[in-house]
Amino acid sequence: MTNCFNVVTFAAMATLNFDLQYKDNTSNARAGEITTDHGKIQTPIFMPVGTIGSVKAVSQQQLKTEVQAQIILGNTYHLYLRPGTDVLEKAGGLHQFNHWDKPILTDSGGYQVFSLAGTRKIKEEGVTFQSHIDGSKHLFTPERVMDIQRSIGGDIIMAFDECPPGGSEYSYAHKSLQLTHRWLDRCLAQFNATPDKYGYTQNLFPIVQGATFKDLRRQSCEFIASKDAPGNAIGGLSVGEPEPVMYEICDWCCQHLPQEKPRYLMGVGTPWNILECIGMGVDMFDCVMPTRNGRNAMLFTTNGVINIDNKKWEYDFSPIDEGLPCEMSTYYSKAYLRHLFKAQEILALTIASVHNLSFYLWLVGEARKHIIAGDYASWKTGMVVKLKTRL
Repeated sequence: MTNCFNVVTFAAMATLNFDLQYKDNTSNARAGEITTDHGKIQTPIFMPVGTIGSVKAVSQQQLKTEVQAQIILGNTYHLYLRPGTDVLEKAGGLHQFNHWDKPILTDSGGYQVFSLAGTRKIKEEGVTFQSHIDGSKHLFTPERVMDIQRSIGGDIIMAFDECPPGGSEYSYAHKSLQLTHRWLDRCLAQFNATPDKYGYTQNLFPIVQGATFKDLRRQSCEFIASKDAPGNAIGGLSVGEPEPVMYEICDWCCQHLPQEKPRYLMGVGTPWNILECIGMGVDMFDCVMPTRNGRNAMLFTTNGVINIDNKKWEYDFSPIDEGLPCEMSTYYSKAYLRHLFKAQEILALTIASVHNLSFYLWLVGEARKHIIAGDYASWKTGMVVKLKTRL
């Protein structure tokens, strides 16, 4: 069936620019630079998740000085519910509200509607869902989601899509994909019809879906590439499928998305996931894992994974990780951090979260260095083994 919306493209050239600077000699890894109105982003990049306008347990000052984050995320679903678009608009957008003057990316809320909102009803119009906070009913349409993201004011905003559950059958995945494509054209039409609110340009990224079916993924990549967006995202992975399948589909999508546009793999993942997918040609990543795992006493380090709750660290007065350029990682000892967790001291959550985020930013920075040097594949192989070590 012909899609009556499929002629919709961007009305004007966006200001986001992607300069593809280096390609690895031994893999599909690449290094570049994204320019937005709020600053430049060197890729590959990891983006800390600040769901409701705050990266959990980490201040904006710590994000800049300790973590050295170049871009952070906000989420449409959560920010729509709290504090609401009225507050954000009166503040002058999320940048002014949370005092973050670097780039922000906002997720459309499609995944949260899938994962958090309890009973949901999907129709052509959009999705009716219940708030996970108070059970109140809400409707997200592609148009409404564009308007909400305009109010939030992210530099990069995401199209509203339907994220099929992991293990979906082909018939469901196909039907879902067609809906996502129709919604994308409605997102584009609304995006083109509405001005930027705060004096800087926002940039809309479409999202590739198609579950684990290669023909659907290719169809989605080709449809999305035809829109000539400033960047493209790969969604619907890390939702329950086996890790090898995730890699296979990610690689397949990278083969069929434009080389000259940044590629964003949504919600992935472990440090080794990130390194593997960089090797396939992914440029941008986000995940709650560094802060969520950190708050649960799991540390990612340059030598492997540490469960700081373990008794073995009780008398270990060495720094958390001397290999990181992060003051918290070199200033505090493993024994002290373990003590803080055992005592349920709030400071433990901040130290662990800052450390893990610093490690992720360090890791993609090292990846960039080896891409530029042209030896990414061999470096990655050894680093993955090291990072998976349980200390």
